[in-house]
Amino acid sequence: MAGSAAQLVELLDLEQIDVDLYRGRQADTDRQRVFGGQVAAQALIAACHSVEPVYRAHSLHSYFLRPGDPSVPIVYDVERLRDGRSFATRRVEARQHGRPIYFQTTNFQIDEPGFEHQDRMPDVRPPAEAVDMIDLVKMQGGNSEAFAREWAALEVRYVGVSGHGLPDDPDHPARAQIWIRVNGDLSDDPLEHLAAFTYASDLTLLGASLVPHGVVISDPRLQPASLDHAVWFHQPFRADRWWLYDQHSPAAHGARGFAMAQVYAEEGTLVASVAQEGLIRMREPRA
Repeated sequence: MAGSAAQLVELLDLEQIDVDLYRGRQADTDRQRVFGGQVAAQALIAACHSVEPVYRAHSLHSYFLRPGDPSVPIVYDVERLRDGRSFATRRVEARQHGRPIYFQTTNFQIDEPGFEHQDRMPDVRPPAEAVDMIDLVKMQGGNSEAFAREWAALEVRYVGVSGHGLPDDPDHPARAQIWIRVNGDLSDDPLEHLAAFTYASDLTLLGASLVPHGVVISDPRLQPASLDHAVWFHQPFRADRWWLYDQHSPAAHGARGFAMAQVYAEEGTLVASVAQEGLIRMREPRA
């Protein structure tokens, strides 16, 4: 994956092939398939290039159809579904080898005043007191060097999960809280921050759905995969400053885990919400 903030920015810089047609480069990775957050972020970039600057992305909804091949570029084809006075809508198809691997519908709005309220940010340990995710991977017996190499563009600090760092709550058995930021400075371009956040938003949600089951996402017995992913952008924020990923999983069933998250800037502003369903299938033991 991106080895630094600069490499992440480069990864999200699409090549325009034709009107509303783009090509996305691939990261240097040991993964067998393309990271879902990369595809979602690149598709968002493609959609944003097709609207006037007065429109701001306020939501995206997407489906992962096939695993992405990390050895070849991804082509993004933007369809302009609607251009209204206040809202605009785009549909992006990501293709490899002549087949769609991902679809994203992105909605945009021109900024306007209106009612405002938000949930209060939970009381959590600040990033300086949370556990570096690299150390956590090491404590869990994982390959911390590989994790550090793959995810060097992000700084991740673990606050806790239900029963470990967070109190047990029988009504909500699957909770997880982490701090995340891009590990380096981004420019002041709001799109850069939207895309970098979208990239990072796919990193840990499936793990939240595994919390009650004593399984971690890196367990070799597990076959995990993102199936769909939705983001609502409430307010602009900087992805290179700490944001709290307050995650919970209301349900898991049929080898699928469903998780939602509220995203808070460090000062307490609710800046985004995320929802995802993913495959959390335990592999059958080999005979």
